[in-house]
Amino acid sequence: MTEVDIEPGFITLVFEQTAPEEMLSRAKSFYHQMNERRTTRHFSSQEVPRELIELAIQTASTAPSGAHLQPWTFVAISNSQLKTQIRVAAEQEELRTYEERMPEAWSELIRPLGTDHVKEHITTAPWTIVLFRHSKRLRTNGEWGPTYYSQESCGIAAGLLIASIHNMGLTTLTHTPSPMNFLRELLGRPDHEHAMLLMPVGYPSDDAQVPNLQRKSLEEVSTFFD
Repeated sequence: MTEVDIEPGFITLVFEQTAPEEMLSRAKSFYHQMNERRTTRHFSSQEVPRELIELAIQTASTAPSGAHLQPWTFVAISNSQLKTQIRVAAEQEELRTYEERMPEAWSELIRPLGTDHVKEHITTAPWTIVLFRHSKRLRTNGEWGPTYYSQESCGIAAGLLIASIHNMGLTTLTHTPSPMNFLRELLGRPDHEHAMLLMPVGYPSDDAQVPNLQRKSLEEVSTFFD
């Protein structure tokens, strides 16, 4: 396609084809790097520069989204007082969940992981990022309209955020206190934004432990029709 063929509102795709052997090398390297990623609840309080968090969020925001609405807001918190408020509220909700709301079918799955309502990671990790999903957007005519595929879009963005955090040498935990409305109130977000994930980010502590888990094999998670 030449310059004169470009439609209004479009630009030429910048794409450099990679040699097959280099593609395979990159694919293997990235897989091995990500296969070492683990979720931990044991964080160090060692400081993490804000620039790294900004770059992780920028990377997450490269995610594809329905109609390119980018229906997300990442709220990054390092303020210790605010992190304490979030932890107190999260633990209150989690305690009720563990004691009253959690179905046995879920409880039997997380029991071997040693989780409970105590969320020390929120205050120990130097940063906590909360991902908010937008359920509507302001249209050009000034009226509010719905967003489309916002769940899927935010899920993809969260995956890129996790990969970016691991790639830079940090660790994170995907935490979903339920219900999560308290996060909107504490962080002053509008009604059309809904908290999806709370993610502490930082270095693991020197004594950090993780469950002895195995990932499913390729055969267990895929089917090919060649």
